[in-house]
Amino acid sequence: MFLLAFAALWPILLNTAAGVRQLNPQWLLLSKSLAATGRETLVRVILPGVLGQILTGLRLAIGISWIVLVPCEMLGVQAGLGYFILDTRDRLAYGELVAVVLVIGVIGYLLDLLARRLALALRGG
Repeated sequence: MFLLAFAALWPILLNTAAGVRQLNPQWLLLSKSLAATGRETLVRVILPGVLGQILTGLRLAIGISWIVLVPCEMLGVQAGLGYFILDTRDRLAYGELVAVVLVIGVIGYLLDLLARRLALALRGG
């Protein structure tokens, strides 16, 4: 769990920071001139302004976590897709091995599709 959380943290954090850097400074000045509180500025200006970057970071984090998860399942566990890859290799069941690799790819694609749809829903598209 630690490896997955650590791997997912950085894309989200770095994309959020990039989104904050790209905010139009005039938006912040406008919120100040309208006497917005810090919380109002965060909720009504900053978060909507960086939402696209956060969602991009989330998509990247899902992909990286998926890439990290499968090898983690190869180490010291008795279940999971990573374990099954090693098991099929040891049994010389290469047909099953190819099927598992395809399943991993399909699940990764579906996770990305779900993240893209979530992004469209949150953006109002």
